[in-house]
Amino acid sequence: MKVVIIEDEAPAAARLRKMLAATPFGVEVVQVLETLARANAWIRSNPAPDLIFMDIQLSDGLSLELAKVGCPVIFITAFDEYWQEAFEYNSIDYLLKPVKQERLEAALRKFQELKEFFMERYHRLMEHQKDGSGCRDKFLVRRGSEYVSIPVPEIAFFYASHKMVCLVRKDGAKFILDHSLADIEKQIDPGDWYRVNRKYLVNRRAIRRMSVLPKSKLQLEVEPSPKEELIVSSENSGGFKKWMGK
Repeated sequence: MKVVIIEDEAPAAARLRKMLAATPFGVEVVQVLETLARANAWIRSNPAPDLIFMDIQLSDGLSLELAKVGCPVIFITAFDEYWQEAFEYNSIDYLLKPVKQERLEAALRKFQELKEFFMERYHRLMEHQKDGSGCRDKFLVRRGSEYVSIPVPEIAFFYASHKMVCLVRKDGAKFILDHSLADIEKQIDPGDWYRVNRKYLVNRRAIRRMSVLPKSKLQLEVEPSPKEELIVSSENSGGFKKWMGK
């Protein structure tokens, strides 16, 4: 379970991180953000985490508007006057400081149960999202607390990073998937998709240029541009060129 903490008091953030590590839910804190400005910038440029722990009164304003990003939120605050407004957003729970360990675990358990409930229905929907060839023609992805369907032709590439697989749409939007690259590769048309290396699975229509590197390696220019260079190894370059020529 990947979580983000938005908290402007360093001791409170450190205490919460320690408490989360002591829970049985395998929580990984991927980022701690101290201000609305930093939180806004991080959320715009990164895939949504599973859950956000959010203080309400930050040094540069109230975080309630930030909760509109759609990601499930557990609010943690010293003030009880915002609880009703908090549940108008994507709040899973509303915890008052100082948070007790058992109360924190109850909130996480609630989130886990809701996630499992919807994931069961998610997988059922997946079975109905294959075309007549047996290849999937769309992926259902989570956007905050809801699911949206993305047609495969609108996807530029999939990539794996830090035990996480992301789908990148042609407009640059990123979504986390609950599949491995190997599983995805089996579900899509091999005529349109190529496993460039162990981290990237690329749509033929997203490839804009192919350059030759020393030792017969290839460098690909893909749109939208990934954060790292896409290199096809010398061992795979022959197969890749043959695939591109089909």
